[in-house]
Amino acid sequence: FSVVLNYMKTSYILAFDQGTSSSRAILFNSSGQIIGSAQREFKQHFPNSGWVEHNPSDIYNTSLSTALDVIKRNKINPKEINSIGITNQRETTVVWNRHTGFPIYNAIVWQDRRTADICAQLKKQGHAELIHQKTGLVLDAYFSATKIQWLLENVSGALEQAQNGDLLFGTVDTWLVWNLTRGRSFVTDSSNASRTMLYNIHTQQWDEDLCRLFNIPLCMLPEVVPSSGIVGEASSGLFGERIPIAGIAGDQQAATFGNACFKKGEMKNTYGTGCFMMFNTGEQAVQSQHKLLTTVGWSVNNKTNYMLEGSVFMAGALIQWLRDDLKIIKQAPDIEALAKTEKDNGGVYFVPAFTGLGAPYWDPHARGSLFGLNRGTSQGHIARAALEAIALQSYDVYHAMHADTQTKAQTLRVDGGAADNNLLLQWQADILDIAIERPYTLETTALGAAFLAGLATVFFDDVEQLMELNPTKRVFEPDMAATTREGTLERWHEAVKRSRSWVI
Repeated sequence: FSVVLNYMKTSYILAFDQGTSSSRAILFNSSGQIIGSAQREFKQHFPNSGWVEHNPSDIYNTSLSTALDVIKRNKINPKEINSIGITNQRETTVVWNRHTGFPIYNAIVWQDRRTADICAQLKKQGHAELIHQKTGLVLDAYFSATKIQWLLENVSGALEQAQNGDLLFGTVDTWLVWNLTRGRSFVTDSSNASRTMLYNIHTQQWDEDLCRLFNIPLCMLPEVVPSSGIVGEASSGLFGERIPIAGIAGDQQAATFGNACFKKGEMKNTYGTGCFMMFNTGEQAVQSQHKLLTTVGWSVNNKTNYMLEGSVFMAGALIQWLRDDLKIIKQAPDIEALAKTEKDNGGVYFVPAFTGLGAPYWDPHARGSLFGLNRGTSQGHIARAALEAIALQSYDVYHAMHADTQTKAQTLRVDGGAADNNLLLQWQADILDIAIERPYTLETTALGAAFLAGLATVFFDDVEQLMELNPTKRVFEPDMAATTREGTLERWHEAVKRSRSWVI
């Protein structure tokens, strides 16, 4: 896809950061600095226990409106925008009619567990190892394949329409690009494709055997393109100018790129709706023996970087629950002050398995639990236990990563909204017993999308330049006695054990 532009006259990159609970648009300049941002939350739908849905129109409309807002608020001429980078919540599944552009059902969100029984049946039939070998993923409802299968089986006439070539599937990046380009581009990048459980990460193609296994027609699937490269243009009717879309990556891969973890052995953890730890394994796809995921990090300059990843389902979402449902805080940042009202957790352990447990347990039947409550338990104890739970879940992922790579990282780079919480990061450093590096720009997910777009359009020269654009702002050094750490982990793992297999 060729676009003729005078790049010397452009000053900004517009990043779409489409997340699980909100959509954001951020403008970056050539120094990687944020010029302006806009954000809008949208409604979460929970039609049944363990089900999570979004209205696809909400996803697109909030993304577009935030982009228009940030351009207007900062008085930017659209001609000054070099390109668009897109990063997105992964695995979330949208199926729509290629002729009308209308979805056939709500988007089924990555957190959704409705297909856990389908996965259990496939495991019984012996398909788990084949899927793991081809995709690097564990057989779980987390990924897109069984969500597509459910839609085709449960929406009237959907399977027949799909077989006739009338339906399209996309993760959120595909849905956004389709709408921004008015249906001219039907694409996804390799990082998002690798999260569908339909993509062979070794051949880097959609896998026909897996499509047959899930009864998903190949014609539904988008073209897989590099993470950095021009794939289309946003319609001039949207911004007044045709702006190239030049970078796409799933949110955690984009955050890894924005954190400049370009080299083998570097790792980061994102504290967003969930927690996501990524370890760069270079151009080698390392098969995990400890229930981590092997995934594509990005494809840039004809090279593919692979990652080991561990996913925690509830992190920022746990803080949202304390705010919106228990109402013990008014705003998410209030959690730190509330937690500091107590010197420790008072013996309280919180296992936030609201929709099951992710890595390294992969237990869809676990449920959220609070242990150690007594009449002296306060809101502060619960707040502290919640923050500690985020760090303790990340410890389990880190421990599995260390076992797979036989490498003990010296530092962990962090990002995401909750990474602004000093108490959380100090606890994380203590429980991991390694230094935590927090960069100047915590919006590394959007920054990564901007980096990928800017590399494609020569807005940025190379990855060496990118490494200088988001330096470390603060380092948290571990300060916990080994005996305290060991005792904490012992109680935590006992709590996890008692929370598992709760829903039969």
